[in-house]
Amino acid sequence: MCGIVGYVGPGSTLDVLLGGLKRLEYRGYDSAGVSVIDQDAGLQTRKRAGKLSVLVEDLEESPITDAHIGIGHTRWATHGAPTDTNAHPHLGGEHLKLSLIHNGIIENFSELKTELQEAGVKFSSETDSEVAAHLVAREYEKTGDLTAAFRAVVNRLMGAFTLLCIHEDHKDLVLAARRNSPLVIGLGEGENFLGSDVAAFVAHTKRAVSVGQDQLVELRQDAVKVTTFSGEEVTPEEFTVDWDASAASKGGWPSFMAKEIADQPQAVGDTLMGRLASDGSVKLSEFAGLDRLSEVNRITIIACGTAAYAGEVAKYAIEKWAKIPTSVELAHEFRYRDPIIDEQTLVIAISQSGETMDTLMAVRYAKERGAKVLSICNTQGATLARESDATIYTHAGPEVAVASTKAFTAQITAGQLVALSLAWQRGAMDKDHLKELGLELLKLPRMVKQVLESVERMRELGKELKDAKSVLFLGRNVGFPIAMEGALKLKELAYIHAEGFAAGELKHGPIALIEPGQPVIVVVPSPNGEDSLHPKVVSNIQEIKARGAKVIAIAEEGDSAVGKSADEVFFVPQTHPFMAAQLAVLPLQIFALELASAKGLDVDQPRNLAKSVTVE
Repeated sequence: MCGIVGYVGPGSTLDVLLGGLKRLEYRGYDSAGVSVIDQDAGLQTRKRAGKLSVLVEDLEESPITDAHIGIGHTRWATHGAPTDTNAHPHLGGEHLKLSLIHNGIIENFSELKTELQEAGVKFSSETDSEVAAHLVAREYEKTGDLTAAFRAVVNRLMGAFTLLCIHEDHKDLVLAARRNSPLVIGLGEGENFLGSDVAAFVAHTKRAVSVGQDQLVELRQDAVKVTTFSGEEVTPEEFTVDWDASAASKGGWPSFMAKEIADQPQAVGDTLMGRLASDGSVKLSEFAGLDRLSEVNRITIIACGTAAYAGEVAKYAIEKWAKIPTSVELAHEFRYRDPIIDEQTLVIAISQSGETMDTLMAVRYAKERGAKVLSICNTQGATLARESDATIYTHAGPEVAVASTKAFTAQITAGQLVALSLAWQRGAMDKDHLKELGLELLKLPRMVKQVLESVERMRELGKELKDAKSVLFLGRNVGFPIAMEGALKLKELAYIHAEGFAAGELKHGPIALIEPGQPVIVVVPSPNGEDSLHPKVVSNIQEIKARGAKVIAIAEEGDSAVGKSADEVFFVPQTHPFMAAQLAVLPLQIFALELASAKGLDVDQPRNLAKSVTVE
């Protein structure tokens, strides 16, 4: 989950490293550090606990010599508390000439550390990462070949890791390796870059190369060499980043989250672009990588957190439109219970970053059992995309705030496109009806914009309820996963108790939580849908109102019944009941943003969280 960046070239290394770390800070912000190698001063390292700004201030007060090669790191702590000592980079060797940074977890670090300690090596930190630094330094002292030493060590490590390493004796070389953890190369003109994702170097180049599983990189100013851990040279595929550094800046907004909420009309529109014709017919060229689709008799959606809620919304559409039994599985539980997966199963994996380790491991498990894998991903060159049979990119642009907003609405939209395409291919519904659904999807960007232009009352409610100790969320049908997502946003940002319930479960226990003044947000289904659950949810509102709750309803325009029962009603435009999910979640995002901001909390970097969970 840490952010890493490496550079070799004629520019200011500190500018490249600190700029890259700033764009990567969403990956971890417990501490930060850099190492550079100067021709005269040699290896220089500076690291500090806290956010990147602490390191920047320290470097301004007490500068180190700039150079033309270096590595940088921003940390999300796993082994060892977030302290100056545990911050990366870590130094290795008797004379501390080697510097190393690490993203991931080295599972066999304990036995390796014991081996080093018995050999007389002294450790200065509590991290697993320092073990790798000392191992490489010791191996280099034996062989005199830094690349060979690095290769020998990475072959001994178990777990998930991306490692970057520099040594004072090699002032033109950054070594890197990856296993189960992301790494990309940036190709510049007379300079080259490394990063945990393209945000690390997108300000300098849009040419990128993804590093594959168990591959090692030798990065120099004018050359890049990629080999397997066993030493075989490979030629990885190059791709072009389709956004620039300005897309990863706040652009005048008070927070990245506020900006990304406002980006949602475009994010939804870009997800639809080129995939729906003007008559509403769907064209998913990405399905070309999936054969035997007609034989699929079961779909399993795997994801974690917010992405899993997007999968829940997709499930309703797939079953209703494509008539295929569909389940949603939390990726971290999936492979530990011997799930029923075979050649007739289509697995849909959803991950914004495409580097979520739990999801990647679940995908590998499914593929071993013969399943085809379709991924929904937002990040070019991601591991998930490379390991899937087909990928639908959401094209939502970089999402920097830890709490997902635009990626979520884009994921729901992509899931609905999948449902329409499957229904079209399998002849599960009348094509005129499918075109009507497609036309309704095409209206979504405009409706999302309309909702975001009318959220002032939700902003006020967020501020008014800043002292609430608990907020409950209710929903049915697609409103249920939206209720859970609304609760998750509040937990992530405001650190208060928040829970999403299926409204039908209310009488089966949760109603005991209702007491006078308890805020309850209810996602109300359309009164006009097929088999409408509207009357039942209105009854739920009346039940909790009778017990003194403060009810805030999200309802469809024209729904007069809700206004008679709820204390506050926020109306969204009329649309298909499934597509109401993308509209109903918007006021919940605003509510969480404003409540947390009113409490004085950092909405972009909430405590204990990182954007991309790259460890199991």
